Amino acid sequence: MSAPSTILLAPEDNVVVATLAIAAGDALPNNVHAAAKVDAGHKIAIRPIRAGEPVVKYAQAIGRATADIAPGDHVHSHNLAFDKDRLAISPQGVPEAASDADKARTFMGYRRGDGRAATRNYIGVVASVNCSTTVCRAIAEEANRRILPRYEGIDGFVPIVHDQGCGMSSTGDGMANLHRTLAGYARHVNFGGVLMVGLGCEVNQLTLYGQSGAGAEKRHFNIQEAGGSRRSVEKALGILEEIAAEVGNERRIAIPVSEIIVGLQCGGSDGLSGITANPALGAAVDILAAAGGTAILSETSEIYGAEHLLRSRAVNEAVALKLDGLIAWWESYVAMHGASLDNNPSPGNKRGGLTTILEKSLGAVAKGGRSPLNAVYRYAERVTEHGLVFMDTPGYDPVSATGQVAGGANVIAFTTGRGSCFGCRPAPSIKLTSNTALYRAMEEDMDIDCGVIASGEASIAGLGREIFDLIIETASGRKTKSELFGYGDNEFVPWHLGATL
Repeated sequence: MSAPSTILLAPEDNVVVATLAIAAGDALPNNVHAAAKVDAGHKIAIRPIRAGEPVVKYAQAIGRATADIAPGDHVHSHNLAFDKDRLAISPQGVPEAASDADKARTFMGYRRGDGRAATRNYIGVVASVNCSTTVCRAIAEEANRRILPRYEGIDGFVPIVHDQGCGMSSTGDGMANLHRTLAGYARHVNFGGVLMVGLGCEVNQLTLYGQSGAGAEKRHFNIQEAGGSRRSVEKALGILEEIAAEVGNERRIAIPVSEIIVGLQCGGSDGLSGITANPALGAAVDILAAAGGTAILSETSEIYGAEHLLRSRAVNEAVALKLDGLIAWWESYVAMHGASLDNNPSPGNKRGGLTTILEKSLGAVAKGGRSPLNAVYRYAERVTEHGLVFMDTPGYDPVSATGQVAGGANVIAFTTGRGSCFGCRPAPSIKLTSNTALYRAMEEDMDIDCGVIASGEASIAGLGREIFDLIIETASGRKTKSELFGYGDNEFVPWHLGATL
């Protein structure tokens, strides 16, 4: 099948995007013909757009026409500009309602004692401070060697280590972020049990992480009290033996798909990310949300310029105001460091067809589909609402995904155009490529090739359904490519705020 020369991203759009170089006179949708040569990645009008009217892509206004644009005209910096005043919202359309079959679907997961649903059955070894990271790694390594072979039902022992926990204020945003993150991992549903290990004299004391239940006092200790590093490893193995005996024989059961919580990530993006992989993931999100599941959109610094469009989908004004507050905080935060969120597309972006910051941000927001925005959360805050929600995180992928997992994500879906390698244990990470060349070059790391949208072999809706199916299969135990390689022990990166003292 020959590749189509253009893609219409949404029925509401008044432009198409060239997937190949277009010659003057080439046929386009709506019985339109190209007025001039246009490079791949650039936009062409398929309807008349008068000066001052919005140019619509992704079913959203990406800027305002600065001159009359005829069908077939190239749409770019010469006739399109971003207005500093947010444009009126173009109708987005309504996502398809979930079918009875989608609502009735299940995945094979683990039902925990508190009623929550897990997609994996790991045991965590969590460091309270950087000083205990080496011991935690040694504990997990020994447990995987000596205990894991005897328990088929355990996916592995995972060290959760980091570079914080001391040399910081005991109050303020930095400590609050770290505490929420570690507490989120300690209670994460994909951990059947957790051992926390501290040094003993750090700011981030183990007493901040109370555990309930019989024998809870055995589930954390300090190296200084245990008598040193080697004795700590042996002490830990005894505790982990007890945890393994408790959870090692658990078996998967059928659980409603509404209990899947997916964290949405994109990294190493390219010119096709917002055209193929991101909207395809958004289509999967719409199916999941309509079926009662949850998707967490994040990366606040990378929705800047498109936040008002996401705001328009808020279910109430309280949710919208929380999103406004995040944007205001970020503007103040980066200004304090002499930076700005309002970054126009770079010359390279523009050569690739991007014209405005809004267009660039919409490519990232496309991961959230068209579902209503039901809630806004702080970094690493526990997610309780269903449907599409937003969590405040930086754009840096490991930090962002760490917050999502701390908030309860039991699966991660990660799009990439350049080839980001990533895992996020205890949550499995699905990798989606925006172009076929990347998929072929790094097939051992990538799970789905969304470049087939650009080649005409699949539609956004069709790939969305395939991604939705893979999310269910992954939640049911199918290992992702990143899991098969062993990613996930080194990607725990809590957001570091505040001074190092």
